[in-house]
Amino acid sequence: MYDLSPAADRLAEIVRNVTDGDLKAPTPCPEYTVGDLLDHVNGLSVAFTMAALKTPLEGTASGDATRLPLDFRESIPARLGELAAAWRAPQAWEGMTAAGGVDLPGEVAAGVALDEIVLHGWDLARATGQPFEVDPGLLEVVHGFVSSIGPEDRDGSLFGAAVEVGSNAPLLDRVLGLSGRDPSWKLG
Repeated sequence: MYDLSPAADRLAEIVRNVTDGDLKAPTPCPEYTVGDLLDHVNGLSVAFTMAALKTPLEGTASGDATRLPLDFRESIPARLGELAAAWRAPQAWEGMTAAGGVDLPGEVAAGVALDEIVLHGWDLARATGQPFEVDPGLLEVVHGFVSSIGPEDRDGSLFGAAVEVGSNAPLLDRVLGLSGRDPSWKLG
């Protein structure tokens, strides 16, 4: 078990600092604007909270800015806090659960949730010009997860093709590259 709170708290801070002018800006996720990505973070927060509670949801598709709550600066951080709190319970890590219509072991679901929080935290920070840091121990967990993704899952639906960054690059850059992101992506 590990605590998702440091990563969830950082993403919550990024969300609170998104301006209305940022909402239509592009992100490192090619199909998502900032508004779309915020809606995705909102949906994944609910889905992975329910996965921890072993009460999976049906139809949790997300990624459409038109569904973004008007109070997103408060509601998404609250949902991220609920997600982190739900994964503090030992039973969340035990047995099977489901998220996004996929059945998986609890400990794997926690890793996917952390991966989503960290990667989309970086995406939103980069797209809105905010700094991004991640707890080194949690970054190691995400690195282990993205390192395990095979070529069959790199078709763009979950991850894009790995971006070569070099073995001496900082760990965050290696994680980003393995997730199909270019660590040098800049807005505009």
